[in-house]
Amino acid sequence: MKIVKYFAQSLSTVIGLVLIWRGVWYLLDGVDSLFLGGNHLWTAFGGIIAGLLVLYLPDKNLDEIKKL
Repeated sequence: MKIVKYFAQSLSTVIGLVLIWRGVWYLLDGVDSLFLGGNHLWTAFGGIIAGLLVLYLPDKNLDEIKKL
C-alpha cells in the first residue's frame, strides 16, 4: 500500500509540473504574438538567455549543464 501512495504522490507532482509549464508556454506564446508579431526567433533567444541566467546566477557557474 505504501508504494501506491508513493506512486500517486509522484504522479500528482509530475502532472502539476506539466500543467504549470503548459501555462507558462501559453503565456509566452501570447507575449510573442502580442508584442513580437508571432516571430518565435526573438522569444527563443530570450528563453535561452533567461535559462542560462537561471542556471548561472545561484552559484556563478554552469556546472548543471555538465550533468546532461
